[in-house]
Amino acid sequence: MVQLPGILLITLTNPWALTRREMIRLQQLDASDKRILRALDEDPRVPIMVLAQRLGLARGTVQSRLERMAASGALRPNSSRVLPSALGRGVAAAVSAELDQSHLNEAIAALREIPEVLECHAPAGDTDLLIRVVATSPDDLYRVSEEIRLCPGIVRTSTSMFLREVIPYRTTGLLAAD
Repeated sequence: MVQLPGILLITLTNPWALTRREMIRLQQLDASDKRILRALDEDPRVPIMVLAQRLGLARGTVQSRLERMAASGALRPNSSRVLPSALGRGVAAAVSAELDQSHLNEAIAALREIPEVLECHAPAGDTDLLIRVVATSPDDLYRVSEEIRLCPGIVRTSTSMFLREVIPYRTTGLLAAD
């Protein structure tokens, strides 16, 4: 891995093969980016002009930084701020899936089609995929788990229901770190 000011390059066989979008995506957030994001955490509906004034930055600077962060994929979609329980999905769980590795892409494509699948990770270890899901009830969670189990390439699943959230998803501490 090579570190350049404001840019993180991952060692590849051909690092010059990165597209402009991939290069933008690999940019790290600097102190001004973090200040902007912390201020938006405090008041997500603040107009850009007011935000710029509060931070002592030019309006154009704030606007261009937000656009760059959005274009690079550094920001999650606004819909990720909506709590599943507000949509009637108060039951949450983790589903571990074991795969036939030759069908990985089909399994992931099928999982994308299940609305209750919030995210999916490929962890190190015995589990091939770790899937975070939501449901309306324990019976509905059974349905969602079965839908996952029946995806092409998935051989076995194990579901662990979350009883309560003790630390919600957050990045505010990371924005303050440095």
